[in-house]
Amino acid sequence: MIFSEKLQLLRKNKGLTQEELAERLSVSRQAVAKWEAGHVYPDIFNLIQISDLMNVSVDYLVRDQDCAVRIRADTQTDMEALIAFRLEANVNTYAAFMNEVDSTRPQSHDFRYENGDYLYHDTYVGAERFAGEEAIWHRGVPVYAMNYMGRVLDDRFSGNFLKEALRKADRKMPYRGPEYYQAGEYTYRCKVTGDFGWFQGFEEIYWREAKVYECIFHGGMLK
Repeated sequence: MIFSEKLQLLRKNKGLTQEELAERLSVSRQAVAKWEAGHVYPDIFNLIQISDLMNVSVDYLVRDQDCAVRIRADTQTDMEALIAFRLEANVNTYAAFMNEVDSTRPQSHDFRYENGDYLYHDTYVGAERFAGEEAIWHRGVPVYAMNYMGRVLDDRFSGNFLKEALRKADRKMPYRGPEYYQAGEYTYRCKVTGDFGWFQGFEEIYWREAKVYECIFHGGMLK
């Protein structure tokens, strides 16, 4: 995803029109329209303003989204396989109501999935406020882990919608869910800094204009 697309997405996530964004940045609506059309690029002062307003890094704004998962040539095969397996496990465990196993800790919820040399295990405790960890092993060696903690903020939260959104994770955003997903009156948003080797992120769900759920997470490769 390039800058013009990110700016449109972030602006809409904030519920701002082009005119409202222009007013906050002290620029013309035409300037915002040109940025979103990809005709021109904002200067560094405006990039910093956008970064502060949208609560994202300048690095995130200026790098193409494909850089969110940076892969060195010498590790491409292993990284690609790991990401593919993480996405595969994602749609075969919690997010898909599948492969729940016995608790490994008191009152924990656990999910386990295996395919070939890879093993995935997700365990969490709590309900309306929860914390957990997912990890991946390759031939018995831990190679990836992610910790997360979240909370439900409103009775209008839908666990089914969260799972639906998580199933939409893809190669560009393999961490939790996609950058943006909407169905009916629910909207899911996810922001990530870093790459698959070392990252941190934040996801939230809105029902109409009300935020009903939020979760922070961080993780990366193990060695």
